[in-house]
Amino acid sequence: MTRRPAAARPPVERLLVVVPVHDEEELLAACLASVATAADAAGAPVDVVVVLDDCRDGSAAVAAAAGVRTLTLRTGAVGAARAAGVGAGLAQRDTDPRAVWIACTDADTVVPPHWLRGHRALADAGADVVVGTVRPDPRDLTPRQLAAWRATRVPGRPNGHVHGANLGIRADAYLRADGFAPLVEHEDVDLVARLRADPEVVVRASDEVDVVTSGRTVGRTPGGYAGYLRDAFPA
Repeated sequence: MTRRPAAARPPVERLLVVVPVHDEEELLAACLASVATAADAAGAPVDVVVVLDDCRDGSAAVAAAAGVRTLTLRTGAVGAARAAGVGAGLAQRDTDPRAVWIACTDADTVVPPHWLRGHRALADAGADVVVGTVRPDPRDLTPRQLAAWRATRVPGRPNGHVHGANLGIRADAYLRADGFAPLVEHEDVDLVARLRADPEVVVRASDEVDVVTSGRTVGRTPGGYAGYLRDAFPA
């Protein structure tokens, strides 16, 4: 399969972080604090867009306290929320989309301080898409569940599973693929499948930018990571 040479990819000049939120007032503050720390260490300008989708709790107040830009929707579909956030963020500044990196995470996720710097480094090394790993918050699992989950992970050998909680995409590739579909779940898997079908797109799986996400087994969508944990590691 023909791939573009890495030299054809300009360095990342700007990063856009999109966080969809549906009733996450208990976890959102920690998520946004971690994103702010990662933004400080990114080495490039960072815009953050929080998309409040059909929130009935105090999530809006949490986002306001964090001082981030917010959008309010009533779609009830995480794919539509992610797409709206990306669209608003890209329209915010006139930057060549080849030099913009879209970093997606979730409101129940804490990213490490090097998260954006790591995504940027992988992009500058030639990636158009970074499929990052996630690990469940050990406080949400029993010792038996945690041991079973750890047995599935080999450091340095990412499994390539797609998680919206840790997904990076160069903006020009995102636009060519027509972005996130307005799905209730699996919008991340759907988009990456379309990106993989583009012969010009380089997809890189990496555990260098590992994030911690909630280990709950009842999530905000019918399946998702919560459904995976519930099915793979029953209590």
